[in-house]
This record gives sequence, C-alpha cells and structure tokens, in this order.
Amino acid sequence: MDTSVVEALNLEDITKRFGTLTANDAVNLSLSEGEVVALLGENGAGKTTLMNILFGQYTADSGTVRVFGKTLPPGNSRAALDAGVGMVHQHFTLADNLTVLENITLGVGSLLSTSAGRSAARDRIKALSQKYHLSVSPDARVGALTVGERQRVEILKALYRDVRILILDEPTAVLTPQETDDLFATLRLAIADGLSVIFISHKLHEVMAISDRVVVLRHGKITGGVRTADTDKHALATLMMGTEATPPKVPQSTPGPALLKLDRVTTPDVGNAPGLKSVSLSLHAGHIIGLAGVSGNGQAAIADVVGGLVKPAEGRIEIAGSDINRWTPREAVKRGIARIPEDRHKTGTIADFDLTENAILERYRSRGFSKAGWLNWRSSRAFAEAIIKKYDVRCPGPDTPIRILSGGNMQKLILGRVLEAAPQVILANQPVRGLDIGAVNYVHGQLLEARARGAAILLISEDLDEVMAMSDVIHVIADGKLSPGFGRGSMTPTELGLWMAGQGFENENAHAS
Repeated sequence: MDTSVVEALNLEDITKRFGTLTANDAVNLSLSEGEVVALLGENGAGKTTLMNILFGQYTADSGTVRVFGKTLPPGNSRAALDAGVGMVHQHFTLADNLTVLENITLGVGSLLSTSAGRSAARDRIKALSQKYHLSVSPDARVGALTVGERQRVEILKALYRDVRILILDEPTAVLTPQETDDLFATLRLAIADGLSVIFISHKLHEVMAISDRVVVLRHGKITGGVRTADTDKHALATLMMGTEATPPKVPQSTPGPALLKLDRVTTPDVGNAPGLKSVSLSLHAGHIIGLAGVSGNGQAAIADVVGGLVKPAEGRIEIAGSDINRWTPREAVKRGIARIPEDRHKTGTIADFDLTENAILERYRSRGFSKAGWLNWRSSRAFAEAIIKKYDVRCPGPDTPIRILSGGNMQKLILGRVLEAAPQVILANQPVRGLDIGAVNYVHGQLLEARARGAAILLISEDLDEVMAMSDVIHVIADGKLSPGFGRGSMTPTELGLWMAGQGFENENAHAS
C-alpha cells in the first residue's frame, strides 16, 4: 500500500431507507486526496441520497462517514462544512436578489457586517476568481447572471470556504460545451492544489475526461468500479445499466398538416433575456422540430408562447387553421398542447404534492378525475399507478411526496403525465436533462412513438447532439431571432454552431441587403 496517499473520505456501510424504499444499501466508498471519483448510476440509484448523507443533509439509518480520519456526526451540515466538505447541487442554491459577494459569504460570519470585512471578502473573491479563471463580478446581482456565471459562483462559494472535498451533482447539466470546458479547466487547477472531487454525471464523455476512477451504484448498492484509464464509454454504459444501452432508431417521417403556427410573433425582453423578434414557426403532425441555441437566447420565450404563458405583443398564433385570440395555459391544455417544462422542480411539479396530485395537475378537470367539483381520488390514484408502472418511476408509491424522488424519476412522471393525455402538440423543453443513458433512450423512444401517432413535437435542447439525432427539421435561435429550417442531416455541428453564435444571421442579413 502507498503510504503517501492520504485518504480524504471513507463512507462505511451507509444504509438509508425511505419507507419501503432502500435508497442506499450498505454502501462503501473511499476517496483519496487530489482524486476525482465519478459516481455513476441510473436515475434513482441512490447517488444524490448518498451525497446528501455525506453533506449532512440526510441522516443515515446506519453507517459511518469519516473525513480525513475524523468521524462526522450524522445529519450535521455544519460539521461537514467545518471538515471541508462542499456540495454544488444540480439545481443551484443561490439567492437571486443578493449579490455574488453576499451569496458567497452568506453564513460565514458576523465579521462581514463591517466595511473592512466586506472589503476583505471582495478582495479574496477577486483573487480566487483570478487564480481559478472564474470571471464574475462580486457586486453583480445573481438574478442577472447567466447559467454559466451562476455555476462559477457556486464553485467560488465552495473555494471561499476552503473545501477539501467537493461534491458536484450533475454540474454540467445546464452548461454549454464551452462552459463545461471552462469548468473542467478550473477543476484541474483546484485538484492540482489537493482538492478531492466526487463527480456525479450521466455524460460519459465528461466522466472519461475528468475522473481518475469510476464507481457504479445500482439500486442502492455498489456494483462495480474501475480506473478510468482502463475503460471506455461503452463499457461504462454497460456497467451502469447492467445491459447494452442502444439508442432508438429515428425513421424518416412525412409531415402532416400544421397543428400550430406562430406568425411573426414578437414578445418583450424579460430582464437580460431577449424576447422573440418576429418569429414564424410551424409545427406539423408527425414531425419533430428541433430548436438549438445557447442558453438564454429566446428558448424560454418561445416555450412560454407555445405553452400559453405569454401572449404575443405582436403577431398571431394559429391552431389547426384557426386564429387564437384568448391565449392562456388553460386554453393551451384545452387545445391539446402538453408540455415537458424546462425546470421540473420550479414549473413541472409541486414539491409537497404527492405523485397522484402531480400526475393530474394539468388535467384534473378531465379523464374522470373530477365530478361536480369533487376530485375522484380512486381514478386519480389509478392513473398515477399506471404511470409509475409504465414509465418505471422508482418510488415507494403514488402517495409519496414528489420532492423525495430523484430528478430523473420526476421527469419520468412528467413524461407519463404528458404522453398519456395523447396530446396533439408536445412542447419538450430539455426533456432529458440530467437523465441517465437508459432513461434518455426511453424518453426519446416515447417521443418517437408520439410522433408516429401523429403528434407535432417541438424539441428544445441545449444538447446539439440530441437535436441533430432526433429532429426532422432544425431551427437555431439566437438573440430572439429564428433561423430558417434545416432538414435532417443537411447541416454539420460546425455550421449549426455558427448560427448559434449569431454569424449565420449576420450573413443572411448581408445577403438580404
């Protein structure tokens, strides 16, 4: 044994149950100083639960957590922080109304209430930003930052607290490829200084790029481990799934009639986010329209218009040949439009509602779920149970509060809620964000089945590979402007990337003039 290797972390026989569901089953995991261990597993395998136990947010039913040889008291986040454990959650835990400095120093100590304390904190944040190439202004309001900048704030918050072990839970789920490269460059600098990292991701090429070792968790148990240098993406996928992971085939499709049209639609800007600028788009039966673009370029605006959340300031919405004047979310649902929202926590579910209540949220007035103003709980529960079974939602049962589910299992419930309503139009906004490879293939397969049944699908994704693999026609959105439609296979990633950077629009304007 190499005595020069310092053990940073040791999780020993960690077990955690939620009712009849065993999330972690006698899990053992170790991490050395300066090492990156990737923790892989299907959605609901128990990865986030295990990390919440390490971070002190959950109390294990049994087992021990040791950090640099010191046993931590169970369920004590302060003890974990004091021992040098930091965690960047999949969904950022930042206060939008506070500055970068205030978010980073929140809870650090009363010293910062003085001007000298704030000045020292600002200087330290600037020094950390420069050392680790995390460009962000300490005085910027977090609510005005891009997704990538918010990620930098989360990393700075951890570095400011002198963390020695950093847990990253799906850190690249909302980042562009360039922002991911920047994050990895930052991590490598910190790792060279001795930082130890647990990296949770479903993106196997990123696991291969950043980790030293991979550990696989399946159904709450450690089922395998391998040094990254001794494996490849295909072998990791098989190890994680226990079987081959084969993406669905995407057959050619002939478009049917237009089910929804946007005609020269314009919407106002919202803060730093651009509105739509005279956007025209047609969604046809039996077709998938892919919308590619860098985060924050108008995707949210087009999703809000299609979903009925925003009425155009200018332009028309047409459904099945008829102009729509009164446009609301209820009207959109009534007209057969279903949505898989971008943020499953904020706008896709209600955290304290159970699975049954969340399953009927958007259609509780239909399908026999209510009568004379009273909910039919038997029918509602049966509907939820059918979704749980068909879509493999891993949970204790339909009475479970949805907040305790993994993000992937929440997404499966939303998918079932959408598809079982047999909608005419499906708004699929980042439908596979944070899902494991098996769940990604399943979601894509279900969307293709809906296409085959004649649904029109708008697929919004920041993953260019997903857009190119699934779409019959691709549009690019940049600064609220929509590109022409590009047929499947007619554009390379580089060519689409130029449109995403806005260059395609510049060339188009030059030709027009």
